[in-house]
Amino acid sequence: MAKIIAITNQKGGVGKTTTAINLSASIAATEKKTLLIDIDPQANSTSGLGTEENDYSIYQVLIGVEDARTCIQNTYIPYLDIIPSNINLVGAEVEMVSMKNRETMLREQIGKISEDYDFVFIDCPPSLSLLTLNALTASDSVLIPVQCEYFALEGLGQLLNTINIVKKGLNQKLTVEGVLLTMYDSRLRLSNQVVEEVKKYFGEKVFNTIIHRNVRLSEAPSHGKPVLHYDAISTGAKNYMALAEEIIKKNFNQKEIER
Repeated sequence: MAKIIAITNQKGGVGKTTTAINLSASIAATEKKTLLIDIDPQANSTSGLGTEENDYSIYQVLIGVEDARTCIQNTYIPYLDIIPSNINLVGAEVEMVSMKNRETMLREQIGKISEDYDFVFIDCPPSLSLLTLNALTASDSVLIPVQCEYFALEGLGQLLNTINIVKKGLNQKLTVEGVLLTMYDSRLRLSNQVVEEVKKYFGEKVFNTIIHRNVRLSEAPSHGKPVLHYDAISTGAKNYMALAEEIIKKNFNQKEIER
């Protein structure tokens, strides 16, 4: 049974899609079967993995005309599959409003394929929308990227409140997987202040791994590759491999304890 993790923050530009692409690829590099679901209409995770658009996407899954299994595409990366997004997803929320099970469409579909994977990551849009609500309802936990910049904690209270509402009404098992500090620049005093502030606010929920600002990490999406396949010895690649190891250790140790 897959561990399902939604990667979300309603603030844009925090490294959410960068994390979705690179964490998925790094987990796959450890030979864990991984699925990335792109439910952001901007489809940046889709293009960032070099996936070509076709008629099968998460849009068809959410409006109920295709099964998730039909829409899974293999990537060029071993152990990594994707359910891509496209611009049609913009209209999905309007079409879903009249559906009885509009909050649980994604959960029902992931339930049909979760046995095939070790990890499922969901790249959410930068808003607390019906699409994000579907992701939270379908997930075991939430990974929250927070950039090491001014106003880093802005809006997080609202996100945590939404997570609690979903937990009470739709998904009792939902937890916070962790808070990931991104865009860290050790030369800036502000970055270090934000790290301290976030750790004070979230405590042990903050990942040990911090994602540094890295040119290679910024360049990789334009080549349709995760940074691990663009420049494996870059700081960005090393950071995301460290994060992957941290998440695998946490979740696979947990499974051993439960057994």
